[in-house]
Formats: sequence, C-alpha cells, structure tokens
Amino acid sequence: MQRKAVFSVLFRLALRKIMELVILKTHIVPEGVEDIRLYDYAQQIFPTIPSRKGIKKAIAREEIIVDGEKTSTGLWIKPGQKIELLESSINPPKEYHLKLEVVYEDEYFAVINKPAGIPVSGNQFRTIQNALIGNVKLSKEEDALRWPKPVHRLDSPTSGLLLIAKTAKALVKLGQQFENKEIQKKYCAIVIGEIPETGTIDFEIEGLKSLTEYQLNRFVPSLRNEFLSLVNLYPKTGRTHQLRIHLSKLGFSILGDKLYGNEGGILVGKGLFLAAIELQFNHPITKEPIIIEAEVPYKFNALLERENRRWEKYND
Repeated sequence: MQRKAVFSVLFRLALRKIMELVILKTHIVPEGVEDIRLYDYAQQIFPTIPSRKGIKKAIAREEIIVDGEKTSTGLWIKPGQKIELLESSINPPKEYHLKLEVVYEDEYFAVINKPAGIPVSGNQFRTIQNALIGNVKLSKEEDALRWPKPVHRLDSPTSGLLLIAKTAKALVKLGQQFENKEIQKKYCAIVIGEIPETGTIDFEIEGLKSLTEYQLNRFVPSLRNEFLSLVNLYPKTGRTHQLRIHLSKLGFSILGDKLYGNEGGILVGKGLFLAAIELQFNHPITKEPIIIEAEVPYKFNALLERENRRWEKYND
C-alpha cells in the first residue's frame, strides 16, 4: 500500500513536470473577483477559446486546471487561485485546404491576412485554425506547439491581420501583451453617413468600459446612402463586436453589417466592410518593436469609386 502511494506521488510529479512544458497561459485571480464560476471566468481570461462550449470541453479534457489540479465548470473562483491553460491533448486538427496570405513568419510566430467569411476557430471544419497547418511552418524551437494557434480572434465576416503563435512561449508572451493592452490594432471600415473627422466612442458594452478612437479617411456621395465614409478605427479595449456595436450606436453602422446595421446597408454578396490593417507589438522573444501592415482591401476602394461615379453620372 505504501509503495503504491509513493508511486502515485512520483507519477503526479512526473506528470506535473510534463505539463509544465505545455502551459500556454497562467493567470492568478486578483483581489476583488467574487461570485463567478470557472465556466464564466475562463471565457474572460482565455480569449483564444472561441466559445462557451470550447471552455466546457477544455475543462473536461483537463486543459484548464486550478492550483495544479483538475477541476469542474462549477468551481467558484477565489482570489489567489492559479488558473492554467494547457496545450490541447487531442490530435492535431484535420487540415482544411485553403491558401492563406502569410504576411510575416519566423520560428516563434506568424501573421496571416485572414479572408472574410471564415471563422478563426470553432467546432466546424472550415476554420482558419484548420487551414493554418498547410500554410504556417511548424517551429523548430524546443517549446514548439504541435500545431500553430491563433493568439486572438477576428469575427468571421471581418478580414485582416491575425497573429499566430508557433511556440508555447510566444503564445504566452503575446497573450500577455493583449491582456495588458500593449498591442495596438488599426482597422478600416466603410460606414454609412458622413462621419465627423475624428472622435472617441465610449459606449459601454454589456456593462463593461469600452473605448474606440476613429479618424475619417475620406467620404463620397452615394445615391443609396447619401454618403459613405472610409474610416480608420483604433480599439483601445477588446470587447466582442466592439467596433460594430460602437459605430452602430454612434449612428454610422458599418456597411454590410447584418447584425448591427440595417437592411439598406446590406449589399448582396459583398460581405462586411471591416478589416484589420495594422498590428503594433513587441516581438515575444527579442522584444524588438514590430509593425505589420496590410493594404486596405481592394473591394473597399472599388466600392467607393463606383458609388462616386454613379452619383456624378446621376447629377451630371
């Protein structure tokens, strides 16, 4: 019996040592957090998990542990607890064959230009996560992830720059930069109406402080919508659908937004006119400043030019 107990302890220590090699993120619950269960709290601290169902599965697979032990979704969170996210124990996802534009890549991370209309991750097969396998090379570093992982999310209808981690350390460090609001993001969008030249939007989202700054790029007259404006957007917080909600509440909904816009702002087959076009952050290993940029999508300028020509022709 004693030998069995010793073996159990040694086994747990060995298992813990192995687990330490694949810890993707560690979070210490701060003072002031109360009356929330792990199921809900984990969604706030692990944004790379795309859904409530994903959180539930991660807890069941012991990929989310508390104070080094397996746990349950109903655990009440207390200050001082250590919550860790471990690399998935499941097999690598099946490859979704889709050619992606890789904007930058080294041994630690990559940046891709995500096409619109495809979710970053989730339960379905047609995701960016499943397409990464055939587009981003596996790292040769000792802490290489078994497959590349997105560090953050973009809405399915949103296109643009997406950060991809290739090593455990890069995933942790980039995740910390997002959590500490050290990564600066720039988006562009076409909105309905003639928006003021600059401004700040601070409407709360689900009771949480939310902040977006914007700057007008240009506007054109439109027969259908009076005016269309191309704007640069700078989110200072990271709430779900923040840019779409903020612009809609301001009265300048994004063209093609089926969720927060109106029927008059939907163009059949054109999708949402929102794209992530710049990322500024520090390299997760060397700490050197990195700036990654992408062009404004062709369809944005093409639409504005077409709308302007139609207006001029009608008023000629």
